[in-house]
Amino acid sequence: MQQTLHFIGIGGVGMSALAQAFLDRGCRVTGSDRLLATGQMTPTLATLQAQGVHLCPQDGSGITDATTTVVYSTAIEDDNPDYVKAQNLNIPLLHRSNALAHLSEGHRFIAVSGTCGKSSVTAMLGHLLTVCGKDPTIVNGAEIAGLDNGGTRIGSVRTAVTPGGFFVAEADESDRSLMTLTPTDVIVTNASGDHFPKEEAETLFNAFKAKATGVVIDTRGLEPEHDFTTCGWETHFLWRGHPCCLPMPGAHNVANAKVALEMAAAVGCNEATLATAFSTFRGIRRRLERTGCYNGATVIDDYAHNIEKLAAVWQTLIQVFPKGVCGVWRPHGYAPLRKMCAGLAEMFAQVVRPCDQLLLLPVYDAGGTADRSVNSDALFEQLHHRCPVQLVATLDEAEMALQRFAAPDTALAIFGARDPGLSALAHRLGNTK
Repeated sequence: MQQTLHFIGIGGVGMSALAQAFLDRGCRVTGSDRLLATGQMTPTLATLQAQGVHLCPQDGSGITDATTTVVYSTAIEDDNPDYVKAQNLNIPLLHRSNALAHLSEGHRFIAVSGTCGKSSVTAMLGHLLTVCGKDPTIVNGAEIAGLDNGGTRIGSVRTAVTPGGFFVAEADESDRSLMTLTPTDVIVTNASGDHFPKEEAETLFNAFKAKATGVVIDTRGLEPEHDFTTCGWETHFLWRGHPCCLPMPGAHNVANAKVALEMAAAVGCNEATLATAFSTFRGIRRRLERTGCYNGATVIDDYAHNIEKLAAVWQTLIQVFPKGVCGVWRPHGYAPLRKMCAGLAEMFAQVVRPCDQLLLLPVYDAGGTADRSVNSDALFEQLHHRCPVQLVATLDEAEMALQRFAAPDTALAIFGARDPGLSALAHRLGNTK
């Protein structure tokens, strides 16, 4: 009997990837999303719909007697109409981490964890294994360029031709649900205070890597990468004596690449093949993604949303674009902003130069019962006397400010998670004639 899975919040990066993976397994998929109640159809939702996914608002209408399982995430509240209807109909509810665990069964599961860099390392490792003929299944938290098959599928998933081999996936620590996974091999990239204090993150990652039965690579505490050269948008470095060229800049990306190379070598890939494999790597969507140019300025789309990620990307951009960077950032939630506000102020004050400009949008409000007592003006108050910063009320206002800043050899960067309007702005601006 064909399974019918309903995904609550199917438009999100994690849920859409799982939906694609189950579609590839031959399951029937339905899904709801809050955006559908407002008539919004994102590219992600449109791609799923084109594959036959029935989409509906989060009002319970998508769950029927034919639904065999309802998949949800920690972001879904107990009074969500879909969640409540599934309970009332006694339909099994499956957390997204358990859904990922189900997909990984029967495979050699390489789980990539850490506060920062998970999506990039997962994408890089998946690419390396593919080039080396290992035919991996990949389930990532970001779209990988080239996997969307011309926009006909979700680009964060690659399904192996032959099942039962390598399974590479991002292990999300945000709700601690990664502990439900049973990995063979584990990567831990780093640990910092994002969703909870650094000490708790360290403890969690220690417990997670202890679950591995195979290779463990833990790069926490290593010194930042310095031994590389940047030429335009390329980075050159040595790995085990082999010259490598990565088609993207940034010390953090060199570190990500080396972690991926080490794991690929540890699971049996040829070193010489690995050393040249990045020549065909096309990058990750919303990870220093160049969307085009506007008035001579390069437009960048990036998912950065915490202190470490924003600092790494801004520092990379000022190395490539010394004439100036104008970055617009929207906090992805009230609680994260409240927790990180002082640290964000200190970081931005250090990286934003006099020739740069920081634009702050209001917090992205996804609805629900969040405490809305803090917003971006609190961060502005800590910053306005320390670096060039401006509050912008809307994406349209942000776009006009970016346009005013644009000049040859500068960068226009759009940062932030959750809000689909950010990426849409980056692509619209980058494609403006």
